[in-house]
Amino acid sequence: MKTIGMVSLGCPKNLVDSEAILADFTRKGFKVIDEASKADVVVVNTCAFIEDAKRESIDMILDLIELKKQGRIKKIIVSGCLPQRYEKILRKEMPQIDVFGGVRKFNKVDPDQRLLITPKHYAYVKISEGCNNKCSYCVISKIRGEYKSRSKEAVLKEINTIYKDSLKEINLISQDLTYYGMDLYGRFALAELLRSMNKDIKWIRLLYAHPAHFTDELINVIKNTHNICKYVDLPVQHISDKILKLMGRKVTKKDILALISKLRKNIPGIAIRSSLIVGSPGETEKDFNELMKFIKDIKFERLGIFTYSREEDTPAYNFKGQVSDKIKKSRFDEAMKLQQDVSKEVNANFIGRKLEVLIDEKQNDGVYIGRTYADAPEVDGQVFVKVGANGHTPLQVGNFVDVIITDTLEYDLVGEVV
Repeated sequence: MKTIGMVSLGCPKNLVDSEAILADFTRKGFKVIDEASKADVVVVNTCAFIEDAKRESIDMILDLIELKKQGRIKKIIVSGCLPQRYEKILRKEMPQIDVFGGVRKFNKVDPDQRLLITPKHYAYVKISEGCNNKCSYCVISKIRGEYKSRSKEAVLKEINTIYKDSLKEINLISQDLTYYGMDLYGRFALAELLRSMNKDIKWIRLLYAHPAHFTDELINVIKNTHNICKYVDLPVQHISDKILKLMGRKVTKKDILALISKLRKNIPGIAIRSSLIVGSPGETEKDFNELMKFIKDIKFERLGIFTYSREEDTPAYNFKGQVSDKIKKSRFDEAMKLQQDVSKEVNANFIGRKLEVLIDEKQNDGVYIGRTYADAPEVDGQVFVKVGANGHTPLQVGNFVDVIITDTLEYDLVGEVV
């Protein structure tokens, strides 16, 4: 039997595509093995969103080409965003690749099947493909096309197909969750979808909710539905009105501040994750200082900070006022340092509190790693859970435990089983 290995790079949306690709190969008689370097065929599902992601994808392909030269693997398939953007160049520069397939060749909006490669207790479900926002710095709409919602029935069917007792957490993903349904039903339908989801799933989490399309109905559903995590991934990218306009974000500073205030007022205990970009074209010292004040004042529970990546085929590539790499790095370091201080302050509030923690992995004897409702897999903080010597039985990965928080780290918490 031929074997296949998968290297999935980039975001969870790519991971879902990888799972669908693996399911297709298993139907063709391939056996999936964990260690890709020992497989007959290796698929690398690439990311090409920003420069660092492109570099990671290319380095991985070069490693696989070397393994093929050594005779350790037989065929290499490169799929995803990189060949979607650069297939002609890749074919010329890397003739050792056997098959290229961009996102529109291998990836289906409604996959027939998925072979889950996440741990058994959580999974991602993609509710749409593509994006209509066309932010000036972003290449996603060029790579993945126009926004296309999956039908509510298709999403619910997939969730019910993958749901088992061991599955505790569903993470809904999309390039823009809050736009869901507009193309299909002529209205924002995320709240409607959430109300219809399986109530037996303990945690339902929303990843990437564009602030321009956040409705009061959605806020009420998050507030009043017991198994929707009081957590929102709300990427705002900047707070200066000038930069927001240049970015094409379709929201103003006033809109963003009002939405954050409304979320915190209406959903007690909500954890807001956001992302910001420093060094965008036109960003002056004044704009950056405004952003720093925003970070300090708002105190996001979770925050990712990125430097602007100048991508060809985007309007921002040709904007005047490009910021030097040196200034971008300096601003990134300054913003990260501030957020570290904010994170310490936020985490300090948890000392002595009892939190429900989902156990993700066993680290060593007596120490496990888990997450609270305020932490998405892979991107947010963790809880290091210690099991005392006073007769506690070992914890099970995928189970929930009550933990008393005893200490904090930079972005993580430390606690003991109650």
